[in-house]
Amino acid sequence: MKRLFTKACAYGIVLMVSHLITTYAMLDPIDFLTLQSIRKSMDDLPGSNYFASWDFTSDPCNFAGVYCDADRVIALNLGDPRAGSPGLTGRIDPAIGKLSFLAVFTIVPGRIFGALPHTLSQLKNLRFLAINRNFLSGEIPAGLGELRTLQTLDLSFNRLTGSIPFVVGTLPSLSNVILCYNRLSGSVPPFASRALTRLDLKHNDLSGSLSPDGLPPSLQYLSLSWNRITGQVDGILSRLNRLNYVDLSSNRFTGSIPGIVFSFPISNLQLQRNEFSGPVQPLNEVTIPTVDLSFNRLSGGISPLFATVSNLYLNNNRFTGEVPGSFVERLLSASIEILYLQHNYLTGIEIDPTVDIPVSTSLCLQYNCMVLPVETPCPFKAGRQKTRPTTQCILWKG
Repeated sequence: MKRLFTKACAYGIVLMVSHLITTYAMLDPIDFLTLQSIRKSMDDLPGSNYFASWDFTSDPCNFAGVYCDADRVIALNLGDPRAGSPGLTGRIDPAIGKLSFLAVFTIVPGRIFGALPHTLSQLKNLRFLAINRNFLSGEIPAGLGELRTLQTLDLSFNRLTGSIPFVVGTLPSLSNVILCYNRLSGSVPPFASRALTRLDLKHNDLSGSLSPDGLPPSLQYLSLSWNRITGQVDGILSRLNRLNYVDLSSNRFTGSIPGIVFSFPISNLQLQRNEFSGPVQPLNEVTIPTVDLSFNRLSGGISPLFATVSNLYLNNNRFTGEVPGSFVERLLSASIEILYLQHNYLTGIEIDPTVDIPVSTSLCLQYNCMVLPVETPCPFKAGRQKTRPTTQCILWKG
């Protein structure tokens, strides 16, 4: 009996080993071990059960977020993509670089911390890298410049520091670069990809000036707001006639604003809180619904071509002269929703003091060189003074 029991156990072990070999043979051994390393370096946050399916006694190609082609992992989407999922915690194991066929690598928002592993540079087939809304720190590895097939780079809403590696800008296939809400410094590198459509670098600490040819004409979305970028952009913006979103606000840009910008197919033009100067002359009637040029150093008269803008912010500049009559017509017909002209050097507006401004319209003329013809509510930040001191209006030469 003992001999029979021993033979039965041995036979059972052989069957089990045979089963495991058959199961694991479905995935390349290197990829299998890499997934094990990744699993050991991360955990579900409380409330998440993403890793529940990661049972290494079964086929890893059936794990949640793991996608295979034959025996290789080609996509890895870590975490539960359902809205409200608490995500994952832990670090990205350097073993990730061994998934040599990986084309897509994403991690859902959570608490992934630590630095991006330099081994990412080994993923020569990577096309999509998105790890946003986590707690990544350290610098963006310069080795990402070796990923010549990379199309999307999204590392937004993290704690990354240092500069944007110059070599990242040389990647020939980039279409989306989203690095907003980090702590990046240094200058914006020139981007060589003629496929680049989205560049979002807002809310960092970037400085320096933009390279004259550093932004390709393929761009459709450009956001550089809340940085410290300097220099002139008139020559740069004039070439980007495919833009449908522009936000350069809260920087230190100087020089003039090219008139062609107001002809772009965009819904919102945000150039406020810079150091733009000189007159502003659109080429045609402006059809952009919202234009914000506030808090600059713009001067000269206000072009009547702006009267077609629904929400127009020209406050806190150095505009002079009278408000064009076309604005009054649009105001009284409620075609203008917001018209902020406060804190300029305007001398008048031809409007009947007895007319009622539509309740849907916000008009502010405070702190100019005129006696206000109508009383309208102004934003709190406009201050309490209704007119400029006479000495300022006399000395100002426009």
